[in-house]
Amino acid sequence: MAVMKVKNKKCIRNLSIKQFKAGKTRNLIAVFAIALTTLLFTSIFTIAFSINEGIQESNFRQCGGWSHATFKYMTEEQFENIKDDPLIQQYGKRRFVGMPSKVPFNKSHVEIGYSDKNQAHFMYCDPVEGRLPKEGTNEAATDTKVLKLLGVKPKIGEKFTITFDVDGKETTQTFTLSGYWEYDEAIVANHVLIPESRAESIFKELNVIPGKTGDTMTGSWNMDVMFKNSRNISKNVETVLENHGYQEENNSNDGTYISTGINWGYSGAQMSESMDYSLVIAIVLVLLLIIFTGYLIIYNVFQISVANDIRFYGLLKTIGTTPRQLKKIIRQQAMLLSLIGIPFGLLFGWIVGKVLTAAVMKQFDGLVSVVSISPGIFIFAVVFTLFTVWISCIRPSRIASKVSPIEAVRYTEGSNIKKNSKKTSKKVSLWVMAKENLGRSKGKTIITVISLSLAVVLLNFTVVVTKGFDMDKYVSNFVSTDFVVANASYFSGDNSFSDEEEVSPSVIDEISKQSGITDSCKVYGKTSHIQELITEKAYRNNYNQYMSKEEIDNNIKLEEKTKDGRIADDVQIYGMEKFALDNLKVWEGDLSKVYEPGSRNIAAVYVEDDYGKLRKDSRWAKIGDKVTLRYVDEFEYYNPETGEVYPDGTNLEQVPLWSARAKKYKDVEYTVSAIVTVPTALSYRYYGHDEFILNDKTFIQDSGTDSIMLYAFNTTKKSNSNMETFLKDYTTKQNQEYDYESKEKYVSEFESMRSMFLLMGGALSFIVGLIGILNFFNAILTSIITRKREFAMLQSVGMTGKQLKTMLVYEGLYYALGVGVLSLGLSIVLNPFIGKTIENMFWFFTYKFTITSILIVMPMFILLGIVLPLVIYKFVSKATIVERLREN
Repeated sequence: MAVMKVKNKKCIRNLSIKQFKAGKTRNLIAVFAIALTTLLFTSIFTIAFSINEGIQESNFRQCGGWSHATFKYMTEEQFENIKDDPLIQQYGKRRFVGMPSKVPFNKSHVEIGYSDKNQAHFMYCDPVEGRLPKEGTNEAATDTKVLKLLGVKPKIGEKFTITFDVDGKETTQTFTLSGYWEYDEAIVANHVLIPESRAESIFKELNVIPGKTGDTMTGSWNMDVMFKNSRNISKNVETVLENHGYQEENNSNDGTYISTGINWGYSGAQMSESMDYSLVIAIVLVLLLIIFTGYLIIYNVFQISVANDIRFYGLLKTIGTTPRQLKKIIRQQAMLLSLIGIPFGLLFGWIVGKVLTAAVMKQFDGLVSVVSISPGIFIFAVVFTLFTVWISCIRPSRIASKVSPIEAVRYTEGSNIKKNSKKTSKKVSLWVMAKENLGRSKGKTIITVISLSLAVVLLNFTVVVTKGFDMDKYVSNFVSTDFVVANASYFSGDNSFSDEEEVSPSVIDEISKQSGITDSCKVYGKTSHIQELITEKAYRNNYNQYMSKEEIDNNIKLEEKTKDGRIADDVQIYGMEKFALDNLKVWEGDLSKVYEPGSRNIAAVYVEDDYGKLRKDSRWAKIGDKVTLRYVDEFEYYNPETGEVYPDGTNLEQVPLWSARAKKYKDVEYTVSAIVTVPTALSYRYYGHDEFILNDKTFIQDSGTDSIMLYAFNTTKKSNSNMETFLKDYTTKQNQEYDYESKEKYVSEFESMRSMFLLMGGALSFIVGLIGILNFFNAILTSIITRKREFAMLQSVGMTGKQLKTMLVYEGLYYALGVGVLSLGLSIVLNPFIGKTIENMFWFFTYKFTITSILIVMPMFILLGIVLPLVIYKFVSKATIVERLREN
């Protein structure tokens, strides 16, 4: 028999709308589910976009600006040649003059130099009052922090004086304030901008000729550039250089070399150039989790909707509606529901994301707080929500399209075309009836249990993560003592340690007068010239991470060598008192031999990776190796190609090629007895050379120096806060040359980070849990509504209202039991795997198995399983038994 196909789109649309209007309660649940799913996506994308923009903005401030790249230390001719390259959309010119280092600037990084308008803009140096300095004047523009340090009011026309170094030559200059901008704590460097004409006059005054005398940075031409976009920055830089015959590989003297820098602050550039696959996988997993969570409830809503309306779909088939048209009806209803639910989800999702973003941002020091309003947030949220709705409709629409009119008339919840007709002699009880009722629609029951379990597992996972963050591990990586006091420049790590930065014994005496110090030590730093004699292989190993092969080859040609071919290379030496030695991490060997005064035993300092594992290839010295240290009193300078020795007083800038070698020295041989790593707080805080440790007595005896690099100590818990108060006052008011670091700072930092993870995980668990509860509510509600007539029949043959309510409570308890068993099983299986994965991601994480959160929330689900069925039944059972029996 031929089937007439209904092709009237308007008719199908009207059917969809009328069917949509018929199920108000179901629609309300579906709209809420779609809104929650959208809220999840929107809040996650808001947080992700905001954190990305905040990190990117913080990166820009840390690296000095938001330009794409920098061409560094050029001559004026090189600058003029490349500034108009067609790839360069905008450029800014900058010339560095000098830096102040003495009080009040010893704790701040302040650069004095010329920047044009574009460059000032790139560096966040746009005056909010006044303007940039004019050429031919003594004007200068700076920020409010510099003015505060100088004790100058931020008022246009005010004069201020700064003493600073220009290529090692000290000068004092007075300027007139032409403009200023507000200090931004996120910006690492402060700037004092002066006219280019004033920069030239300072160079002339100090006899500094850019490019010919002094270092390559002072007075040279630097250019920050903007390309069309932030993609392929490295490639664009290479192309610009090639276009004008320049290169950045070989630092030769032929005028073709130009040093460049890529702005590492651009997230897109970082991801395209060095993709972090673990981050990508984590993002994908979170999105899949949200999709699955949304799918569970939206699918359940439509599955139940189809089950309720199956007779309606069967009747439509009898009048010629095709399976394709039935699917279309269901999809159109889904779109109508989405049109209502998605806008609410977008609005409230952005608000939730905004609140969570602010909370997350607070946990990061120096991170710029940004709440993104990028269109991408809402586009992605809508696309992912619609995708979730679409996949949720697939199976319910297939069921509706396949059912025959006859099957539709006979259809009840949980019925199948093929039925198992096994007879049972099992005794019927309320428990058994409840179990059988849940078994009638196994799919709905399983989905409800999974959605609730997902929230519990996610919450337990959050607890596992936050409990696993090991504060001792985290803190010990940075500081091993309660306090460290040193010259302020030591903590910046900008310059090599010198005797001018030593900690005065009088300062240590002042600190020692405070009560509560339990252990203390002095760490001596290298201030004289010390070299090690190493093989070429060891030399290459030390520098291959910093230099190209060509640069290393060139250096080896210039380095002084012994008769057996060993190279004299600079080395860093520590002199440590006992308490400092006690705080080293010993990986191999016996450190006790280093403790002995006058001992010729030495500890080799190795490097750890980001996960606290020893990098065995980071240094060459092994246990038992002999290390020869050369203590140099005097150098001589010579031409490495001709061997000509240059007389004392020769201006080395005027000679074509020179190298240095020890003239007066003593060689001392030591035996490596231990391989250690040094906590950051006790280290030099800069890298590049091999490091070795001697005890303090041997260090002073062999090096002939006794400059204290830092003073570290522990205090009793009772006196800890008093010491913190004293050091803060002492280093800011009494002796500004010094600064300090405390363990409490890192403890606070750690707790903030742990709170952030707890907040994020807790929020996600709450939303997923809310969806699960909504699913549970929906399952109970639809189960009771669809069985109203069945319940009336049971009551008509003798079942009391109390028995019926007890059966429904048992059904709720079965759900709770299922959630408990599944959550426990999933946690037991997944927690160790997840824990080990996170241990590989975070070096300060220690996996600890726990199911405490499951045990805490289970009573809530039991209560929910009891109360929810009773409340819903109360509302649907207001009609009499006769009225309910008459319902279709």
